[in-house]
Amino acid sequence: MIHELKEIILQAKKNQDKPLKNVLVTVVALEGSSYRKPGVRMLIAEDDKMIGAVSGGCVEKEIIHRSKSVFRDGKAKVITYDGRYRLGCEGILYILIEPFFITDAFYKRFTDAILQREPLKIETFFTKENEAIGDFGSVFTFEHSVPFSYAKKTATTDTPDLVSFEQTLSPAFRLLIIGAEHDALKLCEMAALLGWQVDIITSIKDPKSNLDFPKANSVIGSTPEMLDFSKIDANTGIVIMNHSYAQDLKYVLQLVDKKPAYLGILGAAKRRDKMFNELFEYNPEILETFLESIFTPAGLNLGAQTPEEIALSILAEILATIKNKTPNSLKEITGKIHTT
Repeated sequence: MIHELKEIILQAKKNQDKPLKNVLVTVVALEGSSYRKPGVRMLIAEDDKMIGAVSGGCVEKEIIHRSKSVFRDGKAKVITYDGRYRLGCEGILYILIEPFFITDAFYKRFTDAILQREPLKIETFFTKENEAIGDFGSVFTFEHSVPFSYAKKTATTDTPDLVSFEQTLSPAFRLLIIGAEHDALKLCEMAALLGWQVDIITSIKDPKSNLDFPKANSVIGSTPEMLDFSKIDANTGIVIMNHSYAQDLKYVLQLVDKKPAYLGILGAAKRRDKMFNELFEYNPEILETFLESIFTPAGLNLGAQTPEEIALSILAEILATIKNKTPNSLKEITGKIHTT
């Protein structure tokens, strides 16, 4: 959910430049079940415009209404929302609304953390009471830096002892797309909607730019031999879609000793068999476990035909893989959808 927080921080900075005050809204606790879980956030500006969401859209209007006192008095407060009688979610949300001001130092440290792919810890202090006003707020902690605090972390004479909600946000999932045709563009656009960091590798003979892939984090022209794969990790997925068998083969050979979260190759099953045979010819030391880890043809069997449908099938397969799920219809599930 780091991408949701990134959008909130960027919008908060824009609001301040107008200037407009902001409040940060966080679901800090839940009793029962709800559409979204503790840790989701939204931003409200004093002109009532918001970014993000803490529900499916049913709670936000009431939160905007109940945030008026925070804008007026500058004091954080906790509210509850009982969805059992209004939403059918069978749960009670505890929601913290706190004044939120982005300092230049915080903004720089946050953007640096995003670029360096650092995790971020957020600890939020509150009390589980409705319409409680007190020294509530959030503390943001980056690696190797002093925490940025929006909370005093102490109880006052009229504030009960505070409890805290802790959350560590991992860097955005990175998707490396090797290829730059129209289907790669659609995969890039749809992956960006998920908040993933998308990096495009194009042919050095036919280079592209961010103008061709506006949703990409970077667009680089390279060859399999030149590309630096040292930063491939368990939070990175790779889709090879060059539409060139020879190029695909070369890239796979460069990835033999890497362990991405997902490695997919676009192409038919016949093409896969040919490639696996040739991989052994070029590198007899290749392990069967590496070949078994490759998803090719890439994507779930959804009957996809158009570039958009193919992108959807690939993204669904990646999501199921990194979430360690076997794809099936939710209607087959009894009980809770999410176990955590």
